[in-house]
Amino acid sequence: MALIEFEHVYKRYPGSANAAVDDLNLHIETGEFLTLLGPSGSGKTSTLMLLAGFEAPSAGFIRLDGKSIESLPPHLRNMGVVFQSYSLFPHMTVAENVAFPLSVRKVPATDIATKVSAALAKVHLESFAQRKPNQLSGGQQQRVALARALVFEPRVVLMDEPLSALDKKLREEMQLEIRRLHRELGVTMVFVTHDQSEAMTLSDRVAVFNQGRIEQLASPQVLYDSPANPFVASFLGDNNMVSATLEASETPAKEKGTIKVRTTGGQSLYARSRNSGLTGSAPLTLCVRPEFLQVAADRASLTTHNCLNGTLLDLIHQGDHWRLVARLNDVGKEDATEAQWFAKINPGALPQGLVVGQNLCLGFRPEDAWIF
Repeated sequence: MALIEFEHVYKRYPGSANAAVDDLNLHIETGEFLTLLGPSGSGKTSTLMLLAGFEAPSAGFIRLDGKSIESLPPHLRNMGVVFQSYSLFPHMTVAENVAFPLSVRKVPATDIATKVSAALAKVHLESFAQRKPNQLSGGQQQRVALARALVFEPRVVLMDEPLSALDKKLREEMQLEIRRLHRELGVTMVFVTHDQSEAMTLSDRVAVFNQGRIEQLASPQVLYDSPANPFVASFLGDNNMVSATLEASETPAKEKGTIKVRTTGGQSLYARSRNSGLTGSAPLTLCVRPEFLQVAADRASLTTHNCLNGTLLDLIHQGDHWRLVARLNDVGKEDATEAQWFAKINPGALPQGLVVGQNLCLGFRPEDAWIF
């Protein structure tokens, strides 16, 4: 049995035409780090608030250890919560902030000091116990909020975009800190973010939300390497897309587990598909991630069968790679969103002599492209 179960859960806010959470079925295992990932308004925070008890479902069941908790108030669910705004009491010291969940639970004063000291040690803030929140940096305040969520030894820790206010370097440091704590404590964590890098770094599994529903639930690697649909492919990492239709498969393609398609510009390409039984002329979308593209001045220089012709629009040095921006030559103006493709090229692999405005070939292997 999963630790947490959502069964056909709906949440519709008054005055809203659409459900914020739409027929959610989700199981969360004991000790798992699950991230709810998605754009604003996708239902991820509403799902977290339903689990925390700050919102009640319009329909459906939420279970903890097999017991229904929809009507249970937040303080009886044994879940620690870390908010985006930290929500520290400014008039209290760090130690008093961390002790607050224990005091409201009527823990004996003799035990509170020991538990607070242990919680601060977990986040490396023992020497800051007597400071006020306004005497701390943003990262230190976030550590206090995390210590407060852990101090009463909850079964589950819920985090609602807790790192969004931090700068990039500090955010990455806190990601590693949270990852360390999860591994050391083994506590179940449910984390909400719209940051794909955060989700990839922290998670055992990621639930990708869109319009109140889960588009795909899998490990970060599976989501990235084998997305279920174009939404997941485009939201998790960069992706290039072009419209296509099915073309008759050839024997070599079948042996490689790929299918043959034709773009709107008339070019034949091979790619992988989740659906081996595709038939007819239904519109398809071909997706290729920028790091899988090969770039050459002409087709003869490519080592791949697939090739799309383009014009180089920009060449940007980004430290560990070059970012090339190209416009596909055989895509019409009405397909402007598909016309612009990106490639990520390692510095040592960049073809010599590339200049903005020249024609080039974008190549990729069939196994590095997906058809939806």
